[in-house]
Amino acid sequence: MTASIITLESTSEDHHIARMAALALGLSVLEAAIPSPLPGVKPGLANIVTLIVLARYGWRTAAWVSLLRVLAGSLLLGSFLAPGFFLSLSGALCSLAVLAASRHLPQRWFGPVTHSILAAVAHIAGQLLLVYFWLIPHTGLLYLVPLFAAAALVFGTVNGLIAAHYLDEKKTDSLNMTTEIQPRINTDAHG
Repeated sequence: MTASIITLESTSEDHHIARMAALALGLSVLEAAIPSPLPGVKPGLANIVTLIVLARYGWRTAAWVSLLRVLAGSLLLGSFLAPGFFLSLSGALCSLAVLAASRHLPQRWFGPVTHSILAAVAHIAGQLLLVYFWLIPHTGLLYLVPLFAAAALVFGTVNGLIAAHYLDEKKTDSLNMTTEIQPRINTDAHG
C-alpha cells in the first residue's frame, strides 16, 4: 500500500479569514482573563472584529470568523464540548442569524452600532434560551433578563461605536489616499 499525500490549496481569502479569526481569538482570550462581576456578563470584544468583517467583507466571512473563534477559543481555553462551549455557540449562531437579517435593513439608519446592539441582544437571548431548555429549566431565569439585556445594550453600543470608529477611520484613510494619488496622476498625464 502506498502512502497518499493530500494537499489543500489555500486562497488569499482563506488567509484573510484566518487572520481575522486569530485577531478575534486573541481578543477572546484577553477577555477570558478579565474578571467578570457577574457570570456570563462579558464585553464581547471579539464581536468588534466580527462587525468590521461583516461591514467590509460580508456575512459569509463574518460567520466563518465568528464560528472559528468559538471553536478555537473553546479548544484553547479548555471548554470544548462543555456547557460554556454550547452557550458560546448558541449565542454566536443567534447573533449571526440576526446579523444576516439585519444586513437587509436600510444602511442609512442601521449601521455598525445598531448591528452590534441587535447581535448582542440576540447573543444573550440565545444563551438564556439554551440555559432554560438545557441547564436550568426554571422561570426564575426571567429575573435575570433585564440585567443581561442592559449589559447587552451597553456592551453592544460600546462595541458598535468602536467598530464604527474603525470603519470611519479606514474610510477616511482610503479617501485621503485617493485624493493624494489623484493630483499626481493628473499631473503625470499632462507631463
